Amino acid sequence: MKIHDQNKIRIKLQAYDNSLLAASCNTILDTARRTEVKAKGPIAMPSKRKIYCVLRSPHVDKDSREHFEIRSHIKIIDIYEPSSQTIDSLMKLNIPSGVDIEVKL
Repeated sequence: MKIHDQNKIRIKLQAYDNSLLAASCNTILDTARRTEVKAKGPIAMPSKRKIYCVLRSPHVDKDSREHFEIRSHIKIIDIYEPSSQTIDSLMKLNIPSGVDIEVKL
């Protein structure tokens, strides 16, 4: 049987802080190992940059501007053939705030 024919859970993690994202990935992979399930990842997707341009002075100096950027880091983890114990343990995970999780079955 091919990997594509199996049922899987795809977990997409998104955060502004890369260290929080790495810690969250490690906790998810640890729970997958504890329940003895095949897991693939974390697969790093390209980070998205959002740049904001702000005027330094509200009235006079239009040419003087500041640029701020915010980066959004994304990682994907695939879990193959999950058991009910795996799903329960993933739902009870304590993941830090600031990490957005999207789960697809």
